[in-house]
Amino acid sequence: MERLFLGIDTSNYTTSIALFSENDGIISNDKVPLRVEEGKRGLRQSDAVFSHIKNAPPAAESLGKSLSMRKGEIVSVGYSAKPRPLEGSYMPCFLVGEAIALFISASLSAPAFPFSHQEGHIAAAAYSACRSNGLDLREFLKRPFLSFHVSGGTFDLLSVEPDPDRIITVRRVGGSKDASAGQIIDRTGVRLGIGFPCGAEMDRLALEYNGTVKHDGVCVDGLYCNISGLENKAIELIGHSADQTEVAAYVLDHISRTVRKMTYNAVKEFGNIPVLYAGGVMSSKYIKSRLADVGLFSEPEFSSDNAAGVAVLSSLLYSQKQN
Repeated sequence: MERLFLGIDTSNYTTSIALFSENDGIISNDKVPLRVEEGKRGLRQSDAVFSHIKNAPPAAESLGKSLSMRKGEIVSVGYSAKPRPLEGSYMPCFLVGEAIALFISASLSAPAFPFSHQEGHIAAAAYSACRSNGLDLREFLKRPFLSFHVSGGTFDLLSVEPDPDRIITVRRVGGSKDASAGQIIDRTGVRLGIGFPCGAEMDRLALEYNGTVKHDGVCVDGLYCNISGLENKAIELIGHSADQTEVAAYVLDHISRTVRKMTYNAVKEFGNIPVLYAGGVMSSKYIKSRLADVGLFSEPEFSSDNAAGVAVLSSLLYSQKQN
């Protein structure tokens, strides 16, 4: 019988359930976005928890349909237990996914493996990037690499190394000293009248811009950056231009040039090792078009919040413990 590995992730943006097959890889990657009221810039944790509870039944129904199409059994459950792999890292929204995962684990007598949301992002991006580039995922994860995790609440540059007990060990070696790129994209988008989260629409608008993008200097010091000033510059541009496409292109171009400079600095310090781009902001086609020559990108569905990464990690850790 085919072995299946379940992944569950309940971030502050999306309820996600994924299935990984030992034969076919990711066979389902279902996401139910958390509803955010028009004009708002996010959710309070209490509202996120409630939204995940409401999203659980349709997510479970989708999982049931996926399972009915396979002659297999779930042998392990992976879940995101916290935002980052650090002591004290905590967000209440992940308690919902943990509760669901532990219930399923106990019901099936299958082991449950906790990971961090960040580790899941890295694994999902690595899974997709390896498939797109003809690389073996297991071999890729056996060697050190660098990863950017750039999302709504995170702008981290990470050193990723193999770990015999957890598949990978993640250590922050750089990133933003102030704001996250996703925050600035969302805040700018809301000012432009775009519904939250704004990333996909901002990306679409940026790709439509046909003019010359204004280049202000980026603030990068080694492996760290400061980008909070980008929001004020975007506000100024909105005041001078009614062109949404120009504003979107300006913001995403600035983020791209910031990440590019940090990438160059990181490769100088760590050597010529792979650089992987993960996180919702890195699902931007505009940003990918400006950085694909210096690093590895995943397909968009594996870059934004999803449970695919923890399903992958669950499968690898289960196999490792069996050997």
